[in-house]
Amino acid sequence: MKVLKVADGIQVSRLIMGSDYFTPENIDGISLNLDRFVSHGGNTIDTAYCYGDGKSEQTIGLWMEERRNRKDIVLWTKGAAPEGNVRFRVNREVIRRELEISLQRLRTSYVDLYALHRDDPSQPVGPILEALNELVEEGKIRAFGASNWKWTRLEEANRYAIAHGLRGFTFSSPNLSLAKAKEPYWIDCISADGATLRWHERTGMPLFSWSSQARGFFTGRYTPDDHSDADLVRVYYSDANWERYRRAEELAKRKHVSTIQIALAYVLNQPFPSAAIIGPRNGAEIDSCFEAARIALSQEEMEWLDLVG
Repeated sequence: MKVLKVADGIQVSRLIMGSDYFTPENIDGISLNLDRFVSHGGNTIDTAYCYGDGKSEQTIGLWMEERRNRKDIVLWTKGAAPEGNVRFRVNREVIRRELEISLQRLRTSYVDLYALHRDDPSQPVGPILEALNELVEEGKIRAFGASNWKWTRLEEANRYAIAHGLRGFTFSSPNLSLAKAKEPYWIDCISADGATLRWHERTGMPLFSWSSQARGFFTGRYTPDDHSDADLVRVYYSDANWERYRRAEELAKRKHVSTIQIALAYVLNQPFPSAAIIGPRNGAEIDSCFEAARIALSQEEMEWLDLVG
């Protein structure tokens, strides 16, 4: 399994295990999935303070404690997401309070990667960076990034970090998939557009994509006439996306793989460092994802899939 260097001493597997469905009640089955993920060479698990009201982090903590493998896992959690009617919560107090709770749930003294789950564009970047740098100095996080931040804010933040002798953001996590989102899946979520992709190519900042397989759009379970999943319809149903689906299906047949594997390969064949958060629920789906990670796509195939030219 290929890895991406995110910061000194931190190498992230290009497939990242998503955990928003993890619960302690299902620890046995989840442990089997995590064991299989690791056996393929996966080393990075994505979680967040708000996932399952804390159950995701609790489950990961139990598994790491049982397997005694904390040092082998790149642990990534997030904080400062919207809560209730409060849309913006990106401040030092929230970040520190939630991280302390996350560490308790995860049964560890530190996380390898931390990300702000959202941005608050009304806040200056300086105090946010200073709060994150404090946590690095205290040994509670090793490196940090941002989820659902615009590339312009990331660039502003990292310029501030350079000017003030601070650590900057080392990765970004927007949505990136072959199917393009018509609107945010959740409030204030960011999908990578052309300008974002060009910025990542120019800077080389790693991109960790959530909903990398467009929440099942490419599984074959849906058709343009099937409106059973209202959110999928709202976000991904468009003539252009159905044409991308058709092309992915055609290319999959030529390569003797599945359509959804082509969709995942699209995320991993970008011209900059990229990783994909995946959400497999069983061993077969895990195996399929790792098979997809070995698919090479040419620039011409990437452009054709994406309706370029």
